[in-house]
Amino acid sequence: MSLRLEPLQPNSSKDPLLDVESAQLEVKKKDENRCCRCCGIPRKLGLMKYWFIQDACGIICAVFTYLLILYGIFAVTMVILLPYGIDFYTLVHGVLFNALAISATVAHVRTMMTDPGAIPLGNATKDRLNSLGLKVGQVVYRCPKCISIKPERAHHCSVCRRCIRKMDHHCPWVNNCVGESNQKYFVLFTMYICLMSLHALGLVVNHFIHCVKSKWGNECTHFSAPATVIFMIALTFEALLFSLFTAIMFGTQVHAICTDETGIEQLKREKPTWAKQTHCMAMRAVFGSQFSIGWFNPLVTPDVSSGKTQSCMYSV
Repeated sequence: MSLRLEPLQPNSSKDPLLDVESAQLEVKKKDENRCCRCCGIPRKLGLMKYWFIQDACGIICAVFTYLLILYGIFAVTMVILLPYGIDFYTLVHGVLFNALAISATVAHVRTMMTDPGAIPLGNATKDRLNSLGLKVGQVVYRCPKCISIKPERAHHCSVCRRCIRKMDHHCPWVNNCVGESNQKYFVLFTMYICLMSLHALGLVVNHFIHCVKSKWGNECTHFSAPATVIFMIALTFEALLFSLFTAIMFGTQVHAICTDETGIEQLKREKPTWAKQTHCMAMRAVFGSQFSIGWFNPLVTPDVSSGKTQSCMYSV
């Protein structure tokens, strides 16, 4: 069986299969934690056995995201709802807002801790090529950075240091790439954050009107009036900013899924060499084989293999 392995650097004069073993060792040495050398926190927390990108900027953004969610819960629960006491209004909005917050947090964790579709390191070997079942003479590309077979529609991420299947982009807010295996969770994360923000804005407006009518009496504020105003201004700014940001991200993600083109492919204006799926099939490839309530549940793992119907999506 004659298969050709082409590096992505066409000027290279060496046989790309001659130094695979040495290249694999070099890649594995480089594929080390960037931040645990100084603090070792991810290793102490037991995160090393899970998919976790140990990038300092991404970790800071992820922690900041959780702090913003916690502040939203505090401001809505303690500042806006608590002064009304325990009644139907506070129970409904309290349960709804906290359910959205929990769903957003779970979706964020799953986006961050799920392998987005990384190609195994250093798998560009003759044995691996022969096991793929490709056509005779078919060209297979090797990524020179991670020494891996690079399927069509895969791109190398400099932060994750891996080639990712159907990579859309690397998002520091989730400290991970958005790719084939975790795009559902990222879409749900943006959707739930957007719904949280809009819900908070509605509650702030209603509470502000109530406080003005009651002249900022005790039935309006659990804290002092100045503190309540500061909390509400901060919540309004946060809700406005992130409702706009996540609404845009949610829209671009849904558009990318429906058009069967990732963000990188659209940015590079790559001509599709694959058979594009219909809108329905593209959504099913990301969220699961059949439409159900599980599409909106971040705890449900989608069957992304339903989208691998083309030869370009071969498993490596």
